[in-house]
Amino acid sequence: MIEAQAPSRHSELKALLDTRSSCRAFRPDSLPRSTIEQILEMAQRTPSWCNTQPWQVSITEGEGTERFRKGLGEYVRSSPQAPDFPFPTAYQGDYGVRRKDCAMQLYASVGIAPGDRQASSAQTMKNFELFGAPHVAVITSDEALGTYGAVDCGLYVNTFLLAAHSLGVATIPQAALAGSAPYMREFFGLPEDRKVVCSISFGYADEEHPANSFRTPRADIATAATWVRA
Repeated sequence: MIEAQAPSRHSELKALLDTRSSCRAFRPDSLPRSTIEQILEMAQRTPSWCNTQPWQVSITEGEGTERFRKGLGEYVRSSPQAPDFPFPTAYQGDYGVRRKDCAMQLYASVGIAPGDRQASSAQTMKNFELFGAPHVAVITSDEALGTYGAVDCGLYVNTFLLAAHSLGVATIPQAALAGSAPYMREFFGLPEDRKVVCSISFGYADEEHPANSFRTPRADIATAATWVRA
């Protein structure tokens, strides 16, 4: 029975991985609460170190999303970044190339000319508008678990993304919002020992929007995997 199911499971997972993408323009329609709960139930199956399950998720809907979006934009415009987990100090080598290529694909899709700083800055601010999404999930971890709690939360985020995609729900994981950790802590009433890892904006994709027209490539496995033969 297991052998018979294996090809189907492989093809289903491969299809999810191959077709999921980060959505940068959403329709305003809210999701049914039952759909969100299905995503959360699947994401809860994420493995974690010693089964600690360190993630906690704060989710907005309806007017809550609009209050969050408005306040976040005001905070970003008036406050310095203050992430709970330090942001990268540099994007070197291939990391910088991939980051730039992704940005150039996005800018080209929405008609931003190279070097147009004003337009690119406006596009960056769409992060903090949640790209128009009707919901955002803010993922936090316990301070005492440190880096490994954040790693477990990263696994949770990926399960959330795939679970949502399996239900026809579009998502975009956003590290950018973690720079506004003080605002999130106040908005959601989070205790000081809950540290913001990232957020996920989600809803139904605006399929016609040009920002959703491109797909980023992935490096081949030879760039990531090393074999020990002896």
